[in-house]
Amino acid sequence: MAERKALDFRRLLGARSNALAFDGDVRMDPNCASTAGLSPARRFPSPRRALARAIALMHGQALPMLAFLCAFVSLAIVGDASFVPESIDWRVIALLFCLMASVAGFQKSGLMGHIARNLVRGNHRKRSVCLVLVLLPFFSSMLMTNDVALITFVPFAAAVLVAAGWQNLLAYVIVLQAVAANLGGMVTPVGNPQNLFIFTTYGLSPLDFFLALAPFGSLALILLYLACMRCGQETSKLAIKRVEDPVDRRRVVLHGVLFAVALLAVVRVIPWQAALVLVVAALAAFDRAVFRKVDYPLLFTFLCFFVFSGNVAHIPEAQGFLGSLMNDHPMLTSLVSSQVISNVPAAVLLAGFTENWHSLLIGVDLGGLGTPIASLASLIALKIYLRAPGTTALGFMKVFAAVNIVFLVPMVALYAVLFVV
Repeated sequence: MAERKALDFRRLLGARSNALAFDGDVRMDPNCASTAGLSPARRFPSPRRALARAIALMHGQALPMLAFLCAFVSLAIVGDASFVPESIDWRVIALLFCLMASVAGFQKSGLMGHIARNLVRGNHRKRSVCLVLVLLPFFSSMLMTNDVALITFVPFAAAVLVAAGWQNLLAYVIVLQAVAANLGGMVTPVGNPQNLFIFTTYGLSPLDFFLALAPFGSLALILLYLACMRCGQETSKLAIKRVEDPVDRRRVVLHGVLFAVALLAVVRVIPWQAALVLVVAALAAFDRAVFRKVDYPLLFTFLCFFVFSGNVAHIPEAQGFLGSLMNDHPMLTSLVSSQVISNVPAAVLLAGFTENWHSLLIGVDLGGLGTPIASLASLIALKIYLRAPGTTALGFMKVFAAVNIVFLVPMVALYAVLFVV
């Protein structure tokens, strides 16, 4: 009888395993398909380690550094810093902080890991397991943002697939998870950082926002289902070790309340200043560790691109060029800009040159598909994927390019049908 092997999530997560609150192992039933454990080697070969560090640099430092450089250079060109304070939208910065803090608390509570383990435990066909693994980030990103959804569920997916002996699907499923997180998050104002910015900047109502994005979310769900059906019908039994009381209920309640407070501020039921004070005070009193989990580089990136956007608006040549592009081809300009500078800064930069929020919103959200730098969520998926044994960046990128094209083409076609034809 085959040896019963355990798969520890921490071998895929490295030093950040505690952030996911996934306690326990995923095991492959000895009477089912063969298992494949993780390699005991904990260090990447030198080229892979260098690539992993480069990806970490791109995710953690490159975009904030680029944002700072853009702000500094544009300020030098304009030569007048008097309008900088009014260029910064402090409401967006505060709301992002509140949402990220409450979501980080949920992540530490172990609730999402508990739900995920229960969903994949037992006998399942390969395509059913893949569908669950892909839909987890799709739906969760609507509330917990796309990057947090991937940080939470990509390691879980890798652990499940390796335990089941389905390593050949690793790149395919993780790429689908990245696509799912980007497209699922586009449906709600809090699903992506750029969504919150556009929702706030244009003073949209939740209903208007949802109606504009719902057709794209529905198409994405259909495409994801069809993509997962290609994974095959092989059956495997995943026996997941039960963990005694894995959910920190105190954190669930606390951060559930804080998340509700943040949402009320997003839809303008309560002032954002009040929400910020409540969240900061609650964290200081009950969960100070969450302060360290907030994505401060992203907040800094927004701050710098607000300054950059304000400066560009005072440069006549740039104003004329971007204004012309956004007037003639707003969605295409937003989509292409996202491929180069990522969709969050593209939204901040281009919002000042158009009143057509539909096209800007759809362009930067669909702009998350395409190149790896179009969305930071894609870089997160690649970074975690490379921690699994036997993986290569080239293998990931081949699958990434093919899947993104397959999803992007029908999405752009849907936009043409709804807004152009």
